[in-house]
Amino acid sequence: MNATSSARVRRPRLGLPRRVFSQLLLIQVTIAAGVAVLATGLFLAPLGDQLDDQAMRRALAIAQTTAAQPSIARDLLSSPPSVDGPVQRAADRIRRGTGAGYVVIMDEKGVRWSHTDTRQIGRVVSTDPSEPLAGREIMEIDSGTLGRSARGKVPLRDARGHLVGAVSVGIEYDSVRARLLDAIPGLFAYAGGALAAGALVAYPISRRVRRQTHDLAFSDISALLTEREAMLHGIREGVVGLDSGGRLRLLNDEAGRLLGIGAEAMGRSLLSVLGPGRTTDVLTGEALGNDLVTVRGPRVLVANRMPTDDGGAVATLRDRTELEQLGRELDATRGLIDALRAKDHEHANRMHTVLGLLELEMYDEAARYIDQVAGADRITSEQITRRIHDPLLAALLVGKATVAAERGVALEVSEDSRLPDRLADPHGLVTVVGNLVDNALDATAGTARARVEVDVRVRGRGVRVRVADSGPGVPAPLRAAVFTAGWSTKPPPAHGERGIGLSLVRRLAERQGGHVEVGESAEGGAEFTVTLPEAFDESGARDDGPAPR
Repeated sequence: MNATSSARVRRPRLGLPRRVFSQLLLIQVTIAAGVAVLATGLFLAPLGDQLDDQAMRRALAIAQTTAAQPSIARDLLSSPPSVDGPVQRAADRIRRGTGAGYVVIMDEKGVRWSHTDTRQIGRVVSTDPSEPLAGREIMEIDSGTLGRSARGKVPLRDARGHLVGAVSVGIEYDSVRARLLDAIPGLFAYAGGALAAGALVAYPISRRVRRQTHDLAFSDISALLTEREAMLHGIREGVVGLDSGGRLRLLNDEAGRLLGIGAEAMGRSLLSVLGPGRTTDVLTGEALGNDLVTVRGPRVLVANRMPTDDGGAVATLRDRTELEQLGRELDATRGLIDALRAKDHEHANRMHTVLGLLELEMYDEAARYIDQVAGADRITSEQITRRIHDPLLAALLVGKATVAAERGVALEVSEDSRLPDRLADPHGLVTVVGNLVDNALDATAGTARARVEVDVRVRGRGVRVRVADSGPGVPAPLRAAVFTAGWSTKPPPAHGERGIGLSLVRRLAERQGGHVEVGESAEGGAEFTVTLPEAFDESGARDDGPAPR
């Protein structure tokens, strides 16, 4: 027989079914059966004790009633023990009337005067009669000449109250056991009914679970969950899952890094974790759209949100910080190229002017012209470096002044501006000033008497930056919205979206414990003021003289 034939005749291994539906139904039926058996056992155990107690109390009551009859004690004292004696007849009458197993009347020496087995009359009882003959009533389950029985024993007294004997009444234990066994079928019938009801309830529940799990096996579900965890934590894109109440139920490693939160945020509402802001609005669905841009800390994020069937949602986050920085560097490079091209063109014009003056032999005029042209650029650089001693910020303003001049905008650094070296975060200050100046140049370019003023001053260990322009300004109703990520009145650039610069400025200021404000300048344009209270390192501000050119 080949391997194929052997595989065909191989019997399947016994065990639990693989499908969730079958396993769940089997588990529920097993639990229902176990509960039914346990409940039956818990019910039968006290039932047996209860029946035993009832039988002993019944035997004791019959014994008490028998001992309470005066004729019994009188006949015991006046007649000998015999089969036809009055004591035996009275005991036999009581036994038949009450259904007891036996009624034994004994004298004070323990000799029987009555018994179901007449041969035992005149003999000493087989069990210890000391307690009832001592005047105490007892009830017990014990074995005697008639077998195992529930017994009740009481003392027998005459009319004057003297102890003359005892009465022992027994109820056959087999009758008690028979009552217990008779109750078992009914109990199992109830248990079977409960089991059937449990199975009927379990079947639709199992079918519902089957639909929800797509009839997958537990092993398949476990494998899917393992793959899902590996995929979510392995991809370089943030994934955030929210339930219908806006609470976090899924957060992969990348999302925690981008949002600056950890696993302790699981189960909490997104609003309490991130606080109010555009990021929260985007993730919770308050802000609608695709590829929504938001700023979280120093990062520029692009978010997309997809609702789920249970009322929750899954949002994805992409980090566009580096792309945004590259885009801004590209814009700056393009501006620098345009400025250099204009400078080249202007330089050529100046050289042609000098050449013309020399050909006309106007040597003094040519010398004065050269001094004038060279001095203008030198004065601008010297004015900036004399007031701004941080080399990065000074270089930025010199470059921005050149770009502004080519765009027909006068960029000036106020006379009162002073900025020593030793900045704690010079790159952050460069970002703040660069974004504010760019916005001011965009707002004023092409307008009459276009002017931008930059004022940088030291306040203790902090810095206050003010950038004012002569443009159209920001209307009062829109001044709060200009710092929202993605908000802008200008068309988007080629590399992405606008509305990021001012949002980054506010984030950088808040990260250093500062703030940013917008108002109206003296010339009617916009005036942005940024306060950074901890701008210098622990060594404090130090004025080292003019920055290198």
